[in-house]
Amino acid sequence: MNPDLLLWLVARVSGLSALAALSLALLSGLSLRTGVLDWLGSNRALGSLHEYTTVLWVPLGAVHVLALLLDRTARIGVRDLLVPFLVPYGTLAIGLGTITLELLALVALTGLLRRRMEVRSWQWIHRLSYVAFGLLFLHALLGGSDLGDPAVAALTWSTAGLLGLLTLARVLWGRLPA
Repeated sequence: MNPDLLLWLVARVSGLSALAALSLALLSGLSLRTGVLDWLGSNRALGSLHEYTTVLWVPLGAVHVLALLLDRTARIGVRDLLVPFLVPYGTLAIGLGTITLELLALVALTGLLRRRMEVRSWQWIHRLSYVAFGLLFLHALLGGSDLGDPAVAALTWSTAGLLGLLTLARVLWGRLPA
């Protein structure tokens, strides 16, 4: 197998896996706040799922980025991980991925520093994960070749829809009654 094709496949699989982990992290986090999934298990179980999937996206995202950096046909450099919208092809999609990576890194870093931060500051930074997911969704839509697969498209769109509904419920009603 061609090494670049292998790297492209690794990038696709790890990107989709990172998207799935982030989706579960957001869904479980929103579920903790809205109480909508209390019937599934204890807050401890949902909290554990949230913490696990929040950490899980990091290596998956790292593999995604590393595979794209090593893939000669992708033509993505280290600079493109720091400065968005410089890649000559797929500029918008890859630029959104860069911004998403930076936002999620900020959310993850402040998650580690949570106990040392003012609560309100941490909450507002943590809420950037909603923005990051929206940008990640657009990144997948505009640059992902796998959304043509019905199963991948169904999972991606249904997750985005569910996140949208839970976010709306959270904004309008706060914690829902059990």
